[in-house]
Amino acid sequence: MAFNHYAKIKRILEAHPGWSIVRIDEPTSAKTFKGEVRQFDHYYRVVDEDGVPIKYCKFQQIELFARTMGVAVEELPY
Repeated sequence: MAFNHYAKIKRILEAHPGWSIVRIDEPTSAKTFKGEVRQFDHYYRVVDEDGVPIKYCKFQQIELFARTMGVAVEELPY
């Protein structure tokens, strides 16, 4: 199973049909299990069908998100 945050996003999205992903080109960081802080030059935000960000649905690694959702990256809705 991928990082727990991605599993939480998957559970949240079960109640939000019509969601899509938006890439935000702003720097962000995330702490690993080892306590290390990783820097990213962008992040992703999941929005509902009206374009409103869904609470807790922000992530940095699209590959982990796709794996958790059980689809290829190319199949994710943008």
